[in-house]
Amino acid sequence: MSQVAGLIVFCGLLAQTTALLEALPLGKALPLALDQSPTDLVGSLTSTLSNGLLSEGVLGILGNLPLLDILKAGGNTPSGLLGGLLGKLSSTIPLLNDIVDLQITDPQLLELGLVQSPDGHRLYVTIPLSLVLNVKTSVVGSLLKLAVKLNITVELLAVKDEQGKSHLVLGDCTHSPGSLKISLLDGLGPLVPQDLLDSITGVLDNVLPGLVQGEVCPLVNEVLSHLDVTLVHSIVDALIQGQEFVIKV
Repeated sequence: MSQVAGLIVFCGLLAQTTALLEALPLGKALPLALDQSPTDLVGSLTSTLSNGLLSEGVLGILGNLPLLDILKAGGNTPSGLLGGLLGKLSSTIPLLNDIVDLQITDPQLLELGLVQSPDGHRLYVTIPLSLVLNVKTSVVGSLLKLAVKLNITVELLAVKDEQGKSHLVLGDCTHSPGSLKISLLDGLGPLVPQDLLDSITGVLDNVLPGLVQGEVCPLVNEVLSHLDVTLVHSIVDALIQGQEFVIKV
């Protein structure tokens, strides 16, 4: 009697499965069963990218950006962007002629963000970076300190080569429009007028995003080439099928 009941249950389950398969549109694959939970998969990817960037020396690169050299050499004025700026202000603030350094300190890689495209086939990684810029003069030393934050946005695409191997490749990599934030941390009171602060931040806004982007994007490409094969396989399969695994909260 129990064998008959078991056979009835089995046939019922088989009928339900057959009906589900017949309901699927022709050629549509069943949803992918991820090796990891969505939360674990996202966490693995962001932590691996973050650790990879740190291993590739992103903080050292940020701390050694040739910002002063670029400001002095760039622009249309003979003395560059920085010289042009200071020339306009030095008549009222003579000590500005003595700016000798733009020192970068406390570079940081903050927590990475991850979103999935609406069609589910691409990922966008936000790489938030921060640093402190110390403007120094030969007369008073540190004139002002600026806190700088900037996001780099990276597009990740899923591809499979002719051998069927899975790869995550770099698509667009750019600084996020409007993400550059510059604020005054410390300054010498009346020696730092608002005009000076606005002018310096304006110059940085023109120069810094492209400079950081040019240094960070190649690092991301390098990190992608060393990702764990199993992790890449899971993510690529999910993206190719358009499966949502980045949980929105």
